[in-house]
Amino acid sequence: MPTPSVPRPEHPRPQFVRNDWLNLNGAWQFETDRGDSGLERGLLDRALTGEILVPFPPESELSGIGDTDFLEAVWYRRVVTLPSAWAGRRVLLHFGAVDYDTTVWADGVEVARHRGGFTPFTADLGDLAGSGEVTLTVRARDPRSGPQARGKQAVQYANHDCNYTRVTGIWQTVWLEPVPDLHLRRPRITPDLAGSAFHLELPLSGNRPGHRVRAVLSDDEGEVCRAEVRADLDLAPRLHLPVPRERVRAWGPEDPHLYGLRVELLDAAGEVADSAESYAGLRSVGIRGKAVTLNGRSLFQRLVLDQGWYPDGLMTAPTDAALIHDIEIAMAAGFNGARLHQKVFEERFLYHADRLGYLVWGEFGDWGCETGGSSGDNQQPDASYTAQWLEALERDYSHPSIIGWCPLNETYQKLHDRMTQLDSVTRAMFLATKAMDTTRPVLDTSGYAHRVVETDIYDSHSYEQDPAAFKRQMSGLAEDEPYVNTHENGAAYSVPYVGQPYFVSEFGGVWWDPAAAAASSGEDRTESWGYGERVRDEEEFHARFTGLTGVLLDDPGMFGYCYTQLTDVFQERNGVYRFDRGTKLDIERVRAAQIRPAAIEEQDPA
Repeated sequence: MPTPSVPRPEHPRPQFVRNDWLNLNGAWQFETDRGDSGLERGLLDRALTGEILVPFPPESELSGIGDTDFLEAVWYRRVVTLPSAWAGRRVLLHFGAVDYDTTVWADGVEVARHRGGFTPFTADLGDLAGSGEVTLTVRARDPRSGPQARGKQAVQYANHDCNYTRVTGIWQTVWLEPVPDLHLRRPRITPDLAGSAFHLELPLSGNRPGHRVRAVLSDDEGEVCRAEVRADLDLAPRLHLPVPRERVRAWGPEDPHLYGLRVELLDAAGEVADSAESYAGLRSVGIRGKAVTLNGRSLFQRLVLDQGWYPDGLMTAPTDAALIHDIEIAMAAGFNGARLHQKVFEERFLYHADRLGYLVWGEFGDWGCETGGSSGDNQQPDASYTAQWLEALERDYSHPSIIGWCPLNETYQKLHDRMTQLDSVTRAMFLATKAMDTTRPVLDTSGYAHRVVETDIYDSHSYEQDPAAFKRQMSGLAEDEPYVNTHENGAAYSVPYVGQPYFVSEFGGVWWDPAAAAASSGEDRTESWGYGERVRDEEEFHARFTGLTGVLLDDPGMFGYCYTQLTDVFQERNGVYRFDRGTKLDIERVRAAQIRPAAIEEQDPA
């Protein structure tokens, strides 16, 4: 069990919680392996020379190391004593996220390999866990070249533009969990608001005669319903959980109600062999004309771009409270949700979004496939992109706060009559998303190179800073000729728009840096950076912000927007808040500009 001395002690997977688990955050042996020769030099078999505080990455201050140079490979080692009460059960070793190619050994035996810096993976320690003590060794390789999903991590030595300090190795919680040989796997929870029910898929590690699965749904008044089916036939038994009309509470920003859910595996004698606690939100997401609806009503999505970076922990939030605080300050500024940008956020962020009624788009950190070649074939994401995205979808499917999926961002490649790798991977990721989830809309790529004609959503990015020019730019939507991103020479990036719901998923980015403005009238973009010409004072910021958001709020064909961005991040000074989450603007004025009804909401017939 976690203790107060363990950093990030909270359970990392709130939607599938067993009573028994062991948090492995804290001090681990550590060694940098800049030449990636550690295996040949015997690092697997000896103690390492340094120490790191997991789960913070070695580039971060909180790790105790703070090495921001390129780290080709890093090694971790820790001896773990397993609780004696776990004897007779299998032990699973979970990693929330490790960047980028990871190999895990237990007592010198390889137990896992994983590619990808944003998604979780698990090693089954099997019989190795029976000894009571096990030595865990982890190597994370993070090459600086080649196609790799990096998100906003800088590929140059220093931070630049909208690229930030790199993250290598373990950056989310590491933990152990004992399970019986036959056990539950993570459930897939599908809300059915129209049918007043939840549909539950409950995967198992295997089947055994006489076993059954049971699910119990509850609310503040107690048990709502339960369902039980045989577990000896299907690898993923399905259960139907009807909610009586008088117990229905639709999840949404005004009432983010969550039902409790307990899932159990029963043995042939009817005894509970395995169980876990979960929760579920009853809500629907739909499309009606150009509107995206929540629970049957048009709700204008007042989103903010959230990069999810912290001054001291980089991609790792210093505390669970920091995750909550980011949602709270966004809501205080008038935003009702976020694009979780170029990063698969840790799952506890989604848990808090579920609790607080905060709308989010699930996205992937796809930047890193730029080859620098011809602009007709300059981006080449590989098969690992689809694999990692499927892992993210599997992890996050059941979170009610997620109202849409977007696997790619700003894939700027000219459209021509020759199929490219980007075309293939964009379609693969779109189809993978639709196969995994039929309940949410999918945007094939945010901004730039739309390559899937049947994408559910269409969008653009625009950092036009003059509200009048911005309004002219966006005026074509009424005639089904919206603004579409193109190459600087006018060449097309995208397949044509065919009437889908449309929004501007990046705009604003107003450059306001009070410190830089006070120090100099110059614009040193290496120290302070934003879009367009920096505003001269806060009053000019509010005028620009109100004007730009007003253009989109007043457009009856626009279902939402995403303003860039929630906080400053290093040299990028276009946040509503400072990098340390301190105040730099009159937040009430920011809020007031957004909370008035949007045109698409006022014409809602529901």
